[in-house]
Amino acid sequence: MSSKTAQPDPQAITDELVNWFQQHARDYPWRRTRDPYAILIAEVMLQQTQISTVLGRGYFARWLDRFPDFAMLAAAREDEVLKVWEGLGYYRRARNLHRLAHEVITKHGGVFPQDPAAILALPGIGPYTAGAVASFAFGLAEPIVDGNIARVLSRLYNDATPVDSTAGTKLLWERAKVLVKTTEDPRSLNSALMELGQTHCTPTKPVCELCPVRTQCRATNPEALPVKHARPEVTAVTEHVFYLRNSEGVLLELETGKRRTGLWKLPALHPMHVAQPPPVLLRSQYGITRYKVTLWVHEPHAQDNVWPDTHRIIPFAELESTPMPAPYRRALRELLQRGEFRLDA
Repeated sequence: MSSKTAQPDPQAITDELVNWFQQHARDYPWRRTRDPYAILIAEVMLQQTQISTVLGRGYFARWLDRFPDFAMLAAAREDEVLKVWEGLGYYRRARNLHRLAHEVITKHGGVFPQDPAAILALPGIGPYTAGAVASFAFGLAEPIVDGNIARVLSRLYNDATPVDSTAGTKLLWERAKVLVKTTEDPRSLNSALMELGQTHCTPTKPVCELCPVRTQCRATNPEALPVKHARPEVTAVTEHVFYLRNSEGVLLELETGKRRTGLWKLPALHPMHVAQPPPVLLRSQYGITRYKVTLWVHEPHAQDNVWPDTHRIIPFAELESTPMPAPYRRALRELLQRGEFRLDA
């Protein structure tokens, strides 16, 4: 049986990866600690967000400065939590962290549990995050699978099973579990699997000749792996809002939908005015999941003088501390800079 058709050797993979990681690991602040709180915050922030954003824009440092532990986070108001998270998107992550902190304080005496099943039972925690905190903070032999690891494992085993299928997901977790059970250093192994996907086993143009486990890799066409189901098409969405400013502040609307509840935004234009909207002050675009959103900001309609309970004038001095989705923050800052549309002018 040739080396390319034989199954990879899990022990050889883990030994080579741990050795490689210990020599070449990138220096991230969450790798300098065993504090489960700091590791948890990093892992949640890095879900659907690039490392360069979390570190380069200071989100990780700001969060730990404002909420250094579970007690401080649990004691904070939700609007404070959302404000520190502002710009990272997927605000449910921040709300779940807030709920999780309350549960650690009330149900676990302020101490983060070490049992993987207890970690998994916490609000907002899935198998990946549970495994990450268990292995990185406590050194437990718990598997993790993220996008980078899925790519590495698909190539190592030359497996074309779609990674986003039920069968593919099951295979990935089984293989990750086998690997982590063969090492005495789960922390380094799991970190190495992720880092290999970030640095060498990249989606395009993988650097196979420098890969520390190239002798174990069975991929004959690495760039064809992993296989995924077709992505859903991007859907175009239009949002019409208005900008109303007086001598005291700016009218904002409190969001109540699942995605952004608790955040403030420019108020939605009444549906009856969308067909023939007031003049446009600003147009911008942004993307979120599978949607491409065009945001139109209008002058207020003459009839926009009676507001529901979800609307209120936010004083100028409070605008920067008010939690707001990033696209609306950018639009509001530009409009304020222009000095657009004063009702009392």
